[in-house]
Amino acid sequence: MPSYNPPLRDMQFLMHEVFKVTDAYQAMPQHAEVDADTINAVLEEAGKFAANVTFPLNISGDEEGCHLDKTTHEVTTPKGYKEAYAQFVEGGWPALSCDTKYGGQGLPFVVNSALYEMLNSANQAWTMYPGLSHGAYEALHAHGSPELQAKYLPKLTSGEWTGTMCLTEPHCGTDLGLLRSKAEPQADGSYKITGNKIFISAGEHDFTSNIVHLVLARLPDAPAGSKGISLFVVPKYLVNADGSLGARNGIYCGGLEHKMGIKSNATAQIVMEDAVGELVGQPNKGLQAMFVMMNAARLGVGNQSLGLTEVAFQNALAYAKDRLQMRSLSGTKAKDKPADPIIVHPDVRRMLLTAKAYAEGGRALSTFCALLIDQELNHPDEKVRSDSADLVALLTPIVKAFLTDNGWIATTQSQQVFGGHGFIKEWGMEQYVRDNRINMIYEGTNGVQALDLLGRKVLGNQGASLKKFGKLIAKLVEEEGVNEKMSEFITPVAMLGEQMTKFTTEIGFKGMQNPDEVGAASVDYLRVAGHLVFGYLFARMAQVSLRAIADGNTDPFYVAKLQVARFYFAKLFPETATLMRTARAGGKTLMDSDAALA
Repeated sequence: MPSYNPPLRDMQFLMHEVFKVTDAYQAMPQHAEVDADTINAVLEEAGKFAANVTFPLNISGDEEGCHLDKTTHEVTTPKGYKEAYAQFVEGGWPALSCDTKYGGQGLPFVVNSALYEMLNSANQAWTMYPGLSHGAYEALHAHGSPELQAKYLPKLTSGEWTGTMCLTEPHCGTDLGLLRSKAEPQADGSYKITGNKIFISAGEHDFTSNIVHLVLARLPDAPAGSKGISLFVVPKYLVNADGSLGARNGIYCGGLEHKMGIKSNATAQIVMEDAVGELVGQPNKGLQAMFVMMNAARLGVGNQSLGLTEVAFQNALAYAKDRLQMRSLSGTKAKDKPADPIIVHPDVRRMLLTAKAYAEGGRALSTFCALLIDQELNHPDEKVRSDSADLVALLTPIVKAFLTDNGWIATTQSQQVFGGHGFIKEWGMEQYVRDNRINMIYEGTNGVQALDLLGRKVLGNQGASLKKFGKLIAKLVEEEGVNEKMSEFITPVAMLGEQMTKFTTEIGFKGMQNPDEVGAASVDYLRVAGHLVFGYLFARMAQVSLRAIADGNTDPFYVAKLQVARFYFAKLFPETATLMRTARAGGKTLMDSDAALA
């Protein structure tokens, strides 16, 4: 059976020593009173909930799955799931970073991000039920009318109701311009929604009395394509004027998907037959409103793979210390035992350190983005808000794609540490691999994220956002460029930063002549950009660790952090050279392949 220990020490290191979030919050009136003790206390309790309440349900929930009553269209979740959610609500966890105006606790997004990392480590499928609600909350908070906000946000904030996002249809996934769901205006100002949606995570369940679906559909006079999409709120049960629940709405679960992983999350086929909906935002401007939810979900998906990376690493490390197999190549290490533990073998350490580096780099990026979001939403200085928003936009596809690709590498290599036992269900590792696989697919596949990064976030604004990130690297180089102890961490990042400008320009010029060149290079480009970001963050973590050691701190945590950083720069970061070469190879061998793909 697997185990899980919340990585509180690493979270606190990032928040208080690397990013110094409480100093940043001093400039934000909304968070000025948030101190380190408050953050640490919340994280400790969050870790207890994840480890003690949802983690024990992970394997049993995967085995039991969800069950649909096709007569009533009601879904029963696995044993213990509903009760765990009730505890989650009772503890006030859904409201952690929500607006106090609607009953939220108003804590920084940094804290909420850490909560969800731990929940994802403990049980990703369960966590997706409240996780989708947060996205629905964000969309309505940003674009809902005051009436819609008053009707739905207090219940979403408390967790009394949950939310979903209904985008995908059987004939179209990412290309939302093809969707067919229709919205007919009614005399009372509402709309009748008809259509079908698929792959709707947490689309039906027994946790709450109501589910608030955010649905994309077309008005009768809507323009073709993505410019003719509107967003509607379509609840499972209609809501009366006094806030009580009314009649059952014409939206229901027609089937559950049979899946490779996240089996205890109800991935629903949603049918709408004259379902009553209310418009969110402006007509034909639904994508703008939905992107608030989609971007929150993309960051959340990266967090899901981060959680799985961490828990897979923890269990692989424990197994490697205990499992006896062969003798060390450099001589016997455990003389009192018939064989050495496998952790003495270089390749086992390679796999373990790969997972650990991707967990620590991913956590640093997730924390950094969460702080940027706090600044974007709450900082009084307009330039700080604008710069933070630009950086979040640049980093969002990297969080989604780089962290989920790394999660796949980390979970499969952690499984490999177990040898044949990793393939056996009772050890839990094969579930982490299966559960992680979806994260590379949904909220826009990683290929789509790569196109978004290169085409829209970099070339689309002539590299302006990338240059803002480059200034962060330049500032670090200026601080530590003459420090010999930092050179092994600074030099690779500085070199890649310089190469990135030429690399991006080359692809941009090729793309102007043939847009397929951008598509051919984009996946490799995103991974290079991901390593540039990770390299910067590992250099910052090394900087803090070296200073702590120089100040006489003997905590082995700092030594370990430097060892992971050295491994990262020696064994993982160098793949950027190959990636830039394959990106520069262009699209000819891909597109001139009709015979090969006939």
